[in-house]
Amino acid sequence: MKRTLLIFFFSLFIFGSYQCNTLKKLGIIPSELEMALGLKDALSQGLFKWANAFADPNGNPLVRFAFPGEAEKIEKTLRDLGFDKVVNQVTGKFTNAMSSAVGVAKPLFFDAVKSMTIKDAANILITDNTHAATDYFKAEMKPGLMTAFRPIVDSSIKIEGADKEWSGITNIYNKIPFINKPLENSLTDFISARVIDLMFVMVANEETQIRTKYELRKTDLMKKVFSYAEEELKRRTHRN
Repeated sequence: MKRTLLIFFFSLFIFGSYQCNTLKKLGIIPSELEMALGLKDALSQGLFKWANAFADPNGNPLVRFAFPGEAEKIEKTLRDLGFDKVVNQVTGKFTNAMSSAVGVAKPLFFDAVKSMTIKDAANILITDNTHAATDYFKAEMKPGLMTAFRPIVDSSIKIEGADKEWSGITNIYNKIPFINKPLENSLTDFISARVIDLMFVMVANEETQIRTKYELRKTDLMKKVFSYAEEELKRRTHRN
């Protein structure tokens, strides 16, 4: 009996391996390279949406400049004191600076996606985490992107004259009595982090959409890779 069971399970193993290899040869199961390229396509699609959102920042509230910390409270306090014009000038200039910086830095982000390795492609692809590729991208790339992005943001802020406008705002706000958290004098790091974090939010959202909606898979490779991942995840869930 034991010998029969061993033969049965060994046969299943051999058949499963043969079936898997056959499916790979038929091109039904994507290779690790295809998995990596499919993930890169998805991330790039998210990056295009992120960059396009900054193309017209005044038409998209999500990408407009917001004061650091308690943004609404700070803005309301300044407006209540009659500084509407100054607030509007600063907000507009920083929004434009963010948009300009994105335009200049866009190649950095696409290069970062291209530099992803295929090593962990399968683990990133087949998971119930709908933004796993974005999480990987963020963990691997954010520190380097911050370093590269700072001088671009700083230059854009100065070109817009936003640094001088901000200096005026900080002088006004920090002199208000009973202010617990004074405003910082420099916003280069804040703006850099905000733009990068917003990028990851938009890319993660797009990845989730691609993983869950077939019609949003714009390339044949994405269709193949994410359809396979969808079915493989169902199979594994059912098996467990």
